Parts: sequence; structure tokens; C-alpha cells
Amino acid sequence: MTCPICAKAAAPKYRPFCSRRCADVDLGKWLTGGYAIPSEDPQDLEELAEKLEEEAQKPH
Repeated sequence: MTCPICAKAAAPKYRPFCSRRCADVDLGKWLTGGYAIPSEDPQDLEELAEKLEEEAQKPH
């Protein structure tokens, strides 16, 4: 088994990762929404469009 972050061999202590660092990188992706599945729901798309429009109108 290889580490899903860096592709090195997995270490038994951190399986499926090779090190604590790669485990922490993966945790960070989960916590920041890096593994989120994009929604195709029309309501979600409308909300996103509204938020983007609001952001575009804010003075920078």
C-alpha cells in the first residue's frame, strides 16, 4: 500500500500514510473542505451564484 498523499510506502504506525506529516496533510484537507463533493443541486448553484455576485459588488 502506498501513501495517498506522497505515494511512498505506508508505515504501519500511520497506515495508510507514510508519516505523521502526510496524515496531518490529509486531515487538513478534510477540515478545510478539500475533499468536498461538488453539488449539482439547483438550489446550491443559485446560492453560490448569489454569493459570488455579492462578493463582486463589494469594494476591494
